[in-house]
Amino acid sequence: MTRCLVIGGNGFIGSYVVDELVAAGHEVTVFDRFSGLRRFRADPVREVAGDFLNVGDVEDIVAGQDVIFHLLSMTNPASAEADPLLDIRTNVTASIELFRVAAEASVGHLYFVSTGGAIYGEQPTNVVDEDATPLPVSPYAIGKLTIERYLDYFRRVHGLQSTILRLSNPYGPRQSPTRRQGVIPIFLRNLASGRPITVFGDGSMERDYIYVEDAAKMLVAPMAGGGRHAVYNVGSGRSHSLNEIIASIRRVTGIEPVIERKPTPPTFVQHIALSTDRYRSDFGEPTRLVDLDEGVRRTWTTMTEKA
Repeated sequence: MTRCLVIGGNGFIGSYVVDELVAAGHEVTVFDRFSGLRRFRADPVREVAGDFLNVGDVEDIVAGQDVIFHLLSMTNPASAEADPLLDIRTNVTASIELFRVAAEASVGHLYFVSTGGAIYGEQPTNVVDEDATPLPVSPYAIGKLTIERYLDYFRRVHGLQSTILRLSNPYGPRQSPTRRQGVIPIFLRNLASGRPITVFGDGSMERDYIYVEDAAKMLVAPMAGGGRHAVYNVGSGRSHSLNEIIASIRRVTGIEPVIERKPTPPTFVQHIALSTDRYRSDFGEPTRLVDLDEGVRRTWTTMTEKA
């Protein structure tokens, strides 16, 4: 039984990773602030409330762990853009401290869940593989790339074995529409509340969307071994435009949304999908991925049941 620590395990993505790890028979510790409801459903799980910015808390929780999943972020794209220094003072510095502590504690492997869309920026092809040179333009993505580079440093210099998992745009139940991150739950919440949907540009902007349970399975699968690379894309392998998202929402809900259009922010990438060929080559084909309409339906059903 592997002792797994999930930092940020009570968050949207982290809670599903916790569920997957427990289902696979691992011993799981969740480190988070636990300022809200318990999101993961798995049991037994050791819950530890702490502050990621407190080195003492991090040292205490890392001791004795075999594997660490680092999913905690104290900013989102909007808040990082509003205050880039906040992203540096929190996510970047605290992640470096985590890597130092993990190396000194001889942790077996650390998985860092990075961003798979914004980190690549505008590329000459719409489907991007891991060999593409990252061209981030937003503070959030620049911060993620900085953390990746430091993780590579700790692997080379201090022997901390690690894998970077560049995740596309996960969506699904448990995602908070109030965090200004995640277009699908934001659109659905506005629709349920009778508010307009805000669309940047003409709606042709494309992203790689993956249902969160599928994402969690893909994030956990590398633990079984077979990985030959330091970086993997994790996504559906295809893109959907905002217009396609809205069309799916119409089909699922039967409601015609009111749309407000705004100019596209200069830090937004127009088109991107993640190539998952490297992932599939090393870890095999993921379980059948939930398609867009089914994922929107599950998200909408959960949201309206709680309303």
